[in-house]
Amino acid sequence: MVHVLSSRILLRPTDPDRSRAFYGDLLGLPVCREFGTGPERGTVYFLGGGFLEVSGRSDTPPSPAAVQLWLQVADARSAHDELRAKGVEIVRPPLKEPWGLVEMWLADPDGTQIVLVEVPADHPLRYRPGI
Repeated sequence: MVHVLSSRILLRPTDPDRSRAFYGDLLGLPVCREFGTGPERGTVYFLGGGFLEVSGRSDTPPSPAAVQLWLQVADARSAHDELRAKGVEIVRPPLKEPWGLVEMWLADPDGTQIVLVEVPADHPLRYRPGI
């Protein structure tokens, strides 16, 4: 078995500066570390229990279904209001799904799909037997 010590999602944007502005300034993700120089330098953002690395450059954006980010937030409605005020295009406002999660959809500048998810207090994901 492979013992995984850490993991991250790697994005190769078509416009690295635009993507860093989106993830850092608009979404407000905190920077974990930066490396390299120039427009294709790497920036690694904290994603709760994971990381998102924006580095390098791609000539073409990824297929919209190729990569999707699932980011849990405490309050989807507050996130919606904050991001909309910053000019982020909301693909779909927060809605409670049949499986009980509240989901809001948006996309980064290259079209990478992002799902902001709120886990309501009464949802089974919050239940931990024996704790």
